Amino acid sequence: MIVTAWNNGKNNPSGSGYGFKVDIKDRDIYFNKDWKNVYLELEGAEGEVAVNINKKSFWTPKCRELISKDVGNWLIKNKKAPWPRGHPPKVKMEYISNNRFKVKFIKTDLYRTMGTFVQSVLGSIKNKQ
Repeated sequence: MIVTAWNNGKNNPSGSGYGFKVDIKDRDIYFNKDWKNVYLELEGAEGEVAVNINKKSFWTPKCRELISKDVGNWLIKNKKAPWPRGHPPKVKMEYISNNRFKVKFIKTDLYRTMGTFVQSVLGSIKNKQ
């Protein structure tokens, strides 16, 4: 599944307030309400990161974020955070078994990504004029 990096808007350098936003369909297929945590193997990092999903907000249609300071530190360390407004990175989250997932960066076409970013900036400049 593809998930989107998420931030609470504070871009805290400590890594807090970061996580991944999971699509409703993927949440309902790959996650279990009986689990208290999921464990993420982050590409290039040692060990696993435990993320609490035993909370009402993860199971609502609006939220669905896997929030973890360790995820934030991983994104920051890999220069994926903070990101340009409206352009959070996407990562591949692969189900391993039970409540375990492997998370990898998606290799993107740099020129296409930069083109989208430039169009966004130019659009916002045009709208301000």
